[in-house]
Amino acid sequence: MSNEILLVINLVVVYGGVLLFYKLLGVRGLICWTVLATIAANIEVLILIDAFALEQTLGNVTFASTFLVTDILSEKYGKKTANQAVILGTLSSAAFILLSQIWLLYTPSPNDFVSEAIRNVFSNTPRIILASLTVYFLSQLFDVWIYHKWWDLTSKKCGDSKRFLWLRNNGSTLISQLINAVLFNVLAFAGTYEPSTLVTIIISTYIIYIATSLLDTPFVYIARKITPISEK
Repeated sequence: MSNEILLVINLVVVYGGVLLFYKLLGVRGLICWTVLATIAANIEVLILIDAFALEQTLGNVTFASTFLVTDILSEKYGKKTANQAVILGTLSSAAFILLSQIWLLYTPSPNDFVSEAIRNVFSNTPRIILASLTVYFLSQLFDVWIYHKWWDLTSKKCGDSKRFLWLRNNGSTLISQLINAVLFNVLAFAGTYEPSTLVTIIISTYIIYIATSLLDTPFVYIARKITPISEK
């Protein structure tokens, strides 16, 4: 099975998973998904693949699903609840990274057979770790903030708070993902790569984010129609 087909399947599974968690558990399900996605994305990002004529890391779809979550929470439960999900996602990611770094400090037993693989997976440089956490927190808070700015603008213009969901969803996520792509790559790799190479990485990263952001729009509309089992 090609990488392209696997990525499409992955997107449906991940975005569909968000809706399933929401249907079964409501707000708690979305927050649980945020915790799961932030941890999984930190692991997936270490895997490099070629797909759709771009060399890319995995984790883009999983990471994008956290923006889907904050948009659903913003739409149905307000800014405060969405920001709480961002904070919990940041704290869970930080806790996981800290724990994984502690694992690397142990001296393995002579009978151990997984420590070397674990070390290869989790021995990220402190600079990349700090950049990842910082940019996730800032871009997600910005996403929540600008989502509600778009909402206020469209509500005042047309007098209907339900209209233009597609605009506030894409208008917030596309700008937030641009901030994420630029800030992360600059903070993590400036001085490591030539400026021209760094710009190429930023552009290719953002192209992927554009696709994942636009494709989450139908799932936001579906989520708006869902009544969680816990709220019936």
